Amino acid sequence: MTDSCRKKVIFIVGPTAIGKTCLAVELAKKIGGEIISADSMQGYKGMDILSQKPTKNEQKKVPHHLISFLAPQDEYSAANFSKLARKKIEEIIKRQKTPIVVGGSGLYVKALIDGVFPSRGKDEYLRKELQRLAEDKGNLFLYNRLKKIDPASAAKIHPNDLKRVIRAIEIYELEKVTKTGLKEKTKGIKDKYDIKIFGLIADREKLYQRINKRVDLMFRKGLVKEVEKLLRGTLSITSSQALGVKEVKGFLEKEYGIAKAKEILKRNTRRFAKRQLTWFRPDSRIVWLDAGKFCGEEPAERIAREIA
Repeated sequence: MTDSCRKKVIFIVGPTAIGKTCLAVELAKKIGGEIISADSMQGYKGMDILSQKPTKNEQKKVPHHLISFLAPQDEYSAANFSKLARKKIEEIIKRQKTPIVVGGSGLYVKALIDGVFPSRGKDEYLRKELQRLAEDKGNLFLYNRLKKIDPASAAKIHPNDLKRVIRAIEIYELEKVTKTGLKEKTKGIKDKYDIKIFGLIADREKLYQRINKRVDLMFRKGLVKEVEKLLRGTLSITSSQALGVKEVKGFLEKEYGIAKAKEILKRNTRRFAKRQLTWFRPDSRIVWLDAGKFCGEEPAERIAREIA
């Protein structure tokens, strides 16, 4: 189908504290949209301050999805998100609304758009056996075995790239389907919908100022109490990685004072923002917009009007 025939799904991406939520709410009001959070932490209950969830007022203005539905001990992954988001997109379109996917978790966004490659993991015993075969009979022996079971994958791998050859054979043995076949089954939504991706950028100094102000506000809102409560329970591997958990834990364990905790969180958040930009920048599909237009007193409504 041509883009004009397919339903639109809009993505708003960019670094933390850039103003994605504010823009998404304004855009949703203008075009009749509903928001799906593509933030790896906003799905967790009890992490409102840590993940900087949309305010109750923002959630009243526009329907939000995939927010506060997980317990802190639950795992969350790009594959989980992709499956849930696909369902939400279909539901929103059936209501004749426009899905607006918002977040800075690059892997989650990519999994939804381009597809995710889930497999059952690894088999250490099988890997050692394949490694032994390569040592006994040579790399080409294993490569020829791969060519027989998955010629499409073999064509993309050098015969001496033993690690990738072994992995491709391992996937076949575990899944009883080729790596190529799995990829075909796990396509993203890019071929089904008309995807529009908008990325927010800003002058580094402005972005860092926003990050610093946000961290100060998080502490004033009760970040320490929120983390203290979370640490009394069990955190999953995913939820424990939330920015703020480790930094506040150091304060609670008296490794340093509150001022130091703030500075460490500001520093780590700035580094995280840099990693997010590094992830998104190579994607030529993203239309970049200057968030500096509303980083000060200017409302997000201006950029929302530009997108609409």
